[in-house]
Amino acid sequence: MVSAKLKIAVLYDVWGEEAPAPEVEPKTARNKKKARHKNNRREKEDREEIFEALEKLGHDPFYQVLDGNLQCLTSLAKCGADLVFNLTEAFAGDDTKEMNVAAYMDLLGIRYTGGGPHAHFLAQDKATAKKMFAFHGIRTPFFATAYRGRIEHAHDVSFPLIVKPVWEDGSIGIDAASVVKSVKELMERVEYIQTEFDSPALIEEYIEGREIYAAILGSYEHAQALPLVELDLSRLPEGTPRIASYDVKFEKETLAHKLTKSHLVEDLEEEMVAQLQKTGLAAYQAVKLRDYGRVDMRLTPKGEIYVIEANPNPWLSSKQEFAMAAKASGKSYTDVIGEIVEMAIARYAAEGL
Repeated sequence: MVSAKLKIAVLYDVWGEEAPAPEVEPKTARNKKKARHKNNRREKEDREEIFEALEKLGHDPFYQVLDGNLQCLTSLAKCGADLVFNLTEAFAGDDTKEMNVAAYMDLLGIRYTGGGPHAHFLAQDKATAKKMFAFHGIRTPFFATAYRGRIEHAHDVSFPLIVKPVWEDGSIGIDAASVVKSVKELMERVEYIQTEFDSPALIEEYIEGREIYAAILGSYEHAQALPLVELDLSRLPEGTPRIASYDVKFEKETLAHKLTKSHLVEDLEEEMVAQLQKTGLAAYQAVKLRDYGRVDMRLTPKGEIYVIEANPNPWLSSKQEFAMAAKASGKSYTDVIGEIVEMAIARYAAEGL
């Protein structure tokens, strides 16, 4: 247990309307587009809840903002925190620079929670993550990647397929039209992904089944899977793909969001639960996640488990799946925040930092 009072920076990113005018303009229109998505999907309550939990634990928290302005990096370097609770998901609205924030803190010797730069790269590049899963014998849907007429990787895939940006997270770029059943639809969707996001398209076999999340707490061999949570997509209108699209997750006024709900998994045999948790742990370790993470899986009617993706530093709102799983394991929200802090401090202590 961490007995000392720590000065902890709650680090988060803002861009666009929330942020002051940047010193450096974004290089592409894609960054501006992504910033709007970021502002929509991030709720302030998560960082406020974490701040309050840290106070309850006896620490001295303060907010540290990355707003895309070069001065914010200098401010981070000089903030004097004993530990940074890293909630960043981008820099200057660009998701691909999320790993750079972690790398910057590594260079400065700043201690922080959650995944390091390797984990962010491996997990965020969905194609690379899937190759890692396959290398470790973890079942994941067959896939191909395409960009501007160039095929970068390809299994022999078959319809139906789901098409999404390789680099985006938070279901950005995923909607009902993402699931395609013909070559024409596939070509149109690939063109949309390339035009809208300036990103390679991940063309993945669509797996029909239940959307199961494994929340993982811990690092390396000490990581443990918490009780499983399911995003119930069964009430979506007939003909609507059963996928965790952007509107399902974040557009609260849409029918899709109102008809879907996350709940604890309570109807599976213990053997299947154990198999899902084991698979989640293997995926977590394959892409080098640490402290906490969430692995998204599909469970088919035949009982086959497919890993879809692994998420470093998942959303820590008390209303979201990670906190829901932790509560089911007997941990309060404050307990979870405290454990994440303790694990990060212990990890750096073990490394002599």
